[in-house]
Amino acid sequence: MNEVIAEFMGVVITPWKLIGYAGVGLFAGRWVVQVLATRRHGRVVVPQAFWAMSVLGSLLLLAYFTFGKNDSVGILSNLFPFAVAVYNWVVDLRGRRHTAGLA
Repeated sequence: MNEVIAEFMGVVITPWKLIGYAGVGLFAGRWVVQVLATRRHGRVVVPQAFWAMSVLGSLLLLAYFTFGKNDSVGILSNLFPFAVAVYNWVVDLRGRRHTAGLA
């Protein structure tokens, strides 16, 4: 999957790079989602979409660094945020279910 799809301004685009770009886009875009939710509510809010984008973005980046680059630094730098995002998402889901059960 390392075949060249295109070259743009000297940057070679491969399928693995597209996966990596998608991961970066999701991982960075989660902050936009969080800021918009905070503005909408007038207080700090971390929506479910933030955690979903964190987990999916980390998975895509882990795939890119594992299979596309075979880069242990990239793997390690994305493994910890992935684990934290999964943990926080689970805690958030449990908290929402608990709160919904009280209503």
